[in-house]
Amino acid sequence: MDDRTSTVRLWLRNAAVLTLKELRCVLRDRNMMVAIAIAFSVGVYLVATGVHADVANVSVGVIDSDHSGLSMRIREAIRMPHFHPPVEIDRAQADAAMDAGRFIFILDIPPHFEADVHAMRAPTVQLMVDATAMTQSSLGTAYLNEIVLRETLAYLKVQGIEARLPTRSVTHIFFNPNGESVWFASVMQVINNVTVLAVVLVGAAVIREREHGTIEHLLVMPVRPSEIAVAKIVANGLVILVAVGLSVALVVRGVLAVPSVGSLPLFLLGTAFYLFSLTALGIMLATLTSSMPQFALLSVPVFVIMYLLSGSTTPRESMPLLLQQAMLVSPSTHYVKLAQAILYRGAGLNVVWPQFIAMTGIGAVFLAVAMARFRSMLARQG
Repeated sequence: MDDRTSTVRLWLRNAAVLTLKELRCVLRDRNMMVAIAIAFSVGVYLVATGVHADVANVSVGVIDSDHSGLSMRIREAIRMPHFHPPVEIDRAQADAAMDAGRFIFILDIPPHFEADVHAMRAPTVQLMVDATAMTQSSLGTAYLNEIVLRETLAYLKVQGIEARLPTRSVTHIFFNPNGESVWFASVMQVINNVTVLAVVLVGAAVIREREHGTIEHLLVMPVRPSEIAVAKIVANGLVILVAVGLSVALVVRGVLAVPSVGSLPLFLLGTAFYLFSLTALGIMLATLTSSMPQFALLSVPVFVIMYLLSGSTTPRESMPLLLQQAMLVSPSTHYVKLAQAILYRGAGLNVVWPQFIAMTGIGAVFLAVAMARFRSMLARQG
């Protein structure tokens, strides 16, 4: 028992010393630290405010062949912030304007529109849509259809069909009632940064040791491969964990004013578990390559697939069933679910504990494989 205890103490002491050494190396790498700072501050802000999935400031052209009170009412109802004030154009200019990308929507109001509405002749209003702007075109079409219908009924002082029904549906939108894309994009960008930087940072640390020849220095020291690997996992993961905490507190909650109601310490605890699995994956990928370009070519498709198919950009339920089941072996799938539950819905540990267990199990498998390959790599180096 004494020998075993002394062995454990020696392992912990060596791992702690190597962790401090690795942490100093990471902090002294100014280029890497600047990249991490920019990714979790400016990067999060620009993606959250620059990438909109909702309808905002959309250009609309109007072919008004009626110039009646009703057509003017419809035109005045198309306003900011969803749409720019509509621009009246001639019918002959419509095709060229759409081809040039000047307008996403062109609303064609026919002649005698108001008179036909009063006479119940069911006139046709044409809406031309540039569907290359996929998200804005689909949502904007629904908004413009609602505007035309609402203003027509209000102009005729006619109640909508909903008022005549015996029942009425009331919609309550939880967690993001106004559909603000900033609330969603900011947190998802933080997750994307964690996925990319965790794999790259620890993998680059292993490759750097090999390319600079410093790994031979470690081989002559009385340390185990597990101590070296754990030191790299802890040091690099700690740097990213601090960056995540500052990003959520200062950028997401502070600058962007995203009202995340969940517990930040619980989210950071889940991030630590996620970083454990990702850094183990990074070491495993680094042992499969012999240079930084090879590692980059191998890691890029890995974390791109992890990000795109984790449910952070599109719901997993919309993916093929086989793909949903295959992505259960990815820690990003469980981390996205955990992050959304905590930060968006204020979930506690009693809700997200299955994700903690899943990330721990996946990380343990990655670590076991990484340790086996890391030992063989060091043996070849020796």
